[in-house]
Amino acid sequence: MTIKHRDFAGIDLNLVVALDVLLTESSVTRAAVKVGITQSAMSSNLACLRKLLGDELLTRTPDGMRPTPRALALVEPVRAALRQFQCIVLREGDFDPATVERSFTLAIPGSVEVRLIPRLLAVLAREAPGIRLSLIGLDYASVLGDLDADRIDMVVGMISQGQVHHKVRPLYRFGFLSLFNPRLLNVSGPLSLDDFVRFPHILTYLTGVGPGVVDEALAKVGRTRRLAAATPRFATVPFHVQAAPLIATMADALATTFADQLDLATSPVPVPTEEIVISMLWHASYDRDPAHRGLREIMVRLGREAGSDHEKEAV
Repeated sequence: MTIKHRDFAGIDLNLVVALDVLLTESSVTRAAVKVGITQSAMSSNLACLRKLLGDELLTRTPDGMRPTPRALALVEPVRAALRQFQCIVLREGDFDPATVERSFTLAIPGSVEVRLIPRLLAVLAREAPGIRLSLIGLDYASVLGDLDADRIDMVVGMISQGQVHHKVRPLYRFGFLSLFNPRLLNVSGPLSLDDFVRFPHILTYLTGVGPGVVDEALAKVGRTRRLAAATPRFATVPFHVQAAPLIATMADALATTFADQLDLATSPVPVPTEEIVISMLWHASYDRDPAHRGLREIMVRLGREAGSDHEKEAV
């Protein structure tokens, strides 16, 4: 489509920024704070946008402001246009990881954070010291909405696909080992299936719903396990296992690390379990963002290292 430049002559293009933040926040007050202007100025922007687009965009309800159907249809194209313009202004060729100043919010589960983030922080300290990370827990129920609303920059976890405007790239895969205190269980050597179901287990969960990987594997052979506890706090599990006669099943490399640090034992899971793929997911409109792309390239590099470590451990 040919651009008709005269059509833009009477339009304040700052309204595009206002439109994006209003659609993101669904609040004149929060939008004003995010942009750094007064509430009355943002209200004026909303009035101009309503006149320009011939739509209310945000309507007041008992639960607060809600976007209209037209507004919802504008969210993605407006955000994509702004991000592309941002890439032009940033001038991709001038990107220098040694001097870039940027903050990224990553949604990531604890088990993946333990494996990947220490390596990432070490690389950033050497190559891109101006990049700062904010790490939050991964809530699979809300993560795509958070990504679309620009509340997070990247998701790292057990994500196989997003929506059409998301991109996914696998990073590494892992298998499972069981972790236990052999002195409390009075078991030496690999756990038999009978031992595995005889002792209580502790489960680390992300969503709090549905059976775990181990429960699904046991069901296939007609067995079940007894749970003594379940927790979303992954890093505490090894200490529970150290103190109580429990079995925990987790990513193989992490189980080995915890066993070495806390004088625990590991055992192959006595039922077949499928390997898990860890991927990163981001909004497609960030594809050409230089700093975002640079961070993704580092993550891919570290994913290869993590995958190589897993292959060595499996030998």
